[in-house]
Amino acid sequence: MAAARRDGPGRKRRWRPVLLRNVVGSVQEGRGFAFRRKQKIEQQYRKLLKKRRQVHSQQDDQFTDTYPEHLKHLYLAEEENLKKRRRTPNDSVSSEEKLNKAAESVGTQEKVKNKTSNQKAKEEYEKIKAEHARKKEEAEKRKQQREEAQRLYKKKKMEAYKILSKKTKKGQPNLNLQVEFLLQKIQQNT
Repeated sequence: MAAARRDGPGRKRRWRPVLLRNVVGSVQEGRGFAFRRKQKIEQQYRKLLKKRRQVHSQQDDQFTDTYPEHLKHLYLAEEENLKKRRRTPNDSVSSEEKLNKAAESVGTQEKVKNKTSNQKAKEEYEKIKAEHARKKEEAEKRKQQREEAQRLYKKKKMEAYKILSKKTKKGQPNLNLQVEFLLQKIQQNT
């Protein structure tokens, strides 16, 4: 009886490639979920462009609607001024430069605030690397200074040893040279 019921939970299903072709928006047709998402984004972009065109047209038509006859010349003059401002930058370059600098500083502050963890890690790594390089350089300087001081010390010791170890012909220590050396040493200290 169990062998007769093959459509139960133990039933094996056969793969049918024909069914996949019938599904609308399948990957085989090149219209998967990514394709739909792309279409949606394109549609939103077109909407935005359309809205912008409407806003610009409203701004242009702002002064041409209906002018009272006694104020018409004022509206037309204002419209010309606005058109000139749109075409050419402001006359005061310094104020524009100030605005640009302010915008740049705000932009850099935003960039600093919105750093990714990777950027933060890179900066931290660079700081540590620079600190290590600085410490290594300082250690190298100290080492060179120490070596130079040791070299000078050894040179002076050798000169003193040569003077103090001189002997007379009979093999006795030369006291005259020793006394002169001590005299020079005393004079250098005072």
